[in-house]
Amino acid sequence: MTRYILGAVTAVLLIAIAIFQTTTLNRIYLPTGTGILAKQLCSMVFVSRLETDYAREIYLDPLLGGAGSVITTDVRLEDGEIRTALFGFLYAQRAVYREGLGCTLVHGGREFDPELSLPARQAFQPMDVDTAHRDANFDTQALDAAIAGAFDDPAEDIRNTLGVAILHQGRLVGEHYGPGASRETPFLGWSMTKSMTATLAGVLVEDGRIDLQAAGAVPALSALGRDDITLDQLLRMTGGLALHELNNGTDPTSDMLFTESDMIAFAASRDRIAAPGDHWEYMSGQTNLAMSALQAEFGSDLASQLTGIRSALFEPLGIYSAIIEPDESGLLVGSSYMYATAQDWARLAQLYLDGGQAGGEQIIPANWAEIAASETAGSDGQYGLAFWLPSEQDGLPEGTFFMNGFQSQLALIIPSEDLVIVRFGATNGVSDRTFELARNVIAARQ
Repeated sequence: MTRYILGAVTAVLLIAIAIFQTTTLNRIYLPTGTGILAKQLCSMVFVSRLETDYAREIYLDPLLGGAGSVITTDVRLEDGEIRTALFGFLYAQRAVYREGLGCTLVHGGREFDPELSLPARQAFQPMDVDTAHRDANFDTQALDAAIAGAFDDPAEDIRNTLGVAILHQGRLVGEHYGPGASRETPFLGWSMTKSMTATLAGVLVEDGRIDLQAAGAVPALSALGRDDITLDQLLRMTGGLALHELNNGTDPTSDMLFTESDMIAFAASRDRIAAPGDHWEYMSGQTNLAMSALQAEFGSDLASQLTGIRSALFEPLGIYSAIIEPDESGLLVGSSYMYATAQDWARLAQLYLDGGQAGGEQIIPANWAEIAASETAGSDGQYGLAFWLPSEQDGLPEGTFFMNGFQSQLALIIPSEDLVIVRFGATNGVSDRTFELARNVIAARQ
């Protein structure tokens, strides 16, 4: 009898596994669900320093839906690890934290050095609100109301806004943080990271080290005879490779981010769907291919590359909280995995209002903002060089462009008002209303 019971249980389990393998539960397909839970929970706990249960509740459970109930999670705080598996043994994933490098999904590759540590040279340098500048340029009551409105959620429209910071003429005029967060919290930018990658390209262009239009600039593509794809095309999402992005866990981008040890080998080998430059389609793998070439300009190993990027881009801007997480092979995931405080994200955006200069030094070309905000053919006017462009319906001043990430991470750059507005949160399935925030901040100007 016992044998029959065990057989029946096994049959039911196998049927359930088959269903889970082929069905999207809410947002995430289970084979990638264990990866996103391990990787993102690791980053939220060890990088953003959020409480484990809170991070799951607002960031991850809404994505996993019913899948979360069949994924076991082992949080090892002392070891800096998160382990997950479906039913405790299938699709097992392990994410490992390293200081200065954040979290990486580890599958046993030889390239991964668990002992590598690259702490920042300095601690985060916070700005204080410039009250004199704020009071001279804003109706402070209206400004405070605009910021408060970003956190005021009706019960049926919960946005989970966690951080807002506003710069005017490079001065901090307002900030506020939600539960569990503070000005010290490094926020995940998700695809805001793409804009950082394009900014890094600007650093190398200014130094005369790369040409965005040159053929053969990406070694991983050249090795496969794909020299015709340029860095400009990859950053503009016109590279023509099949790296489709659906954000549901069943797509190539989800596979790349949450199951692959070597994201570049995966991305470079995808089939062509169009000739380079002929087809616009938003796909994170294209940015990672570009990043593989950019980081190689700073050295031959991860430590020298990351140190070089910090010295060339972040430190001149006063950014010390930034973490770009690598995959197991050492690729800095320039599509999706940069963390920084709200103020440091704002500092990065401010570079575009300062003519590409910081501390009297030209960091990126003086016209890089114009290049970043130039429309990419085929994008219906919504995409530039790894920056987004608003529509007329958004009601923002002409010339506005912005960084944009999953779950409504945004950094708005508004040249006509000399404003930078950054917003971070865990917004799932509802409007973040950040453009409304921007309109209200502009209305508070005096």
